[in-house]
Amino acid sequence: MHSMLVAPGITFMASDTPSYMEHAPGTNAYSMSLSGDDEATLRGYFEKLSDGATIGQPLTAAPWGDIFGSLTDRFGTPWLVNITGAAQQ
Repeated sequence: MHSMLVAPGITFMASDTPSYMEHAPGTNAYSMSLSGDDEATLRGYFEKLSDGATIGQPLTAAPWGDIFGSLTDRFGTPWLVNITGAAQQ
């Protein structure tokens, strides 16, 4: 199951664990994603989510041209943050 909420400059998405993937009881069966082109806002969200979190990937330039980071927040929720890079000419 997937969900998506779109607002100016940012997209919030969530998904659960598909039936073909292993789910370990006691762990979250979902993940959250924030993406868009509003770099200041998305960096701010990443910074706030980082408080007490386990950082999987700091926000950094990604091979696909965006800025990407991942973490598991202090409540055990996994997050992905993707800041859209400049349009390629």
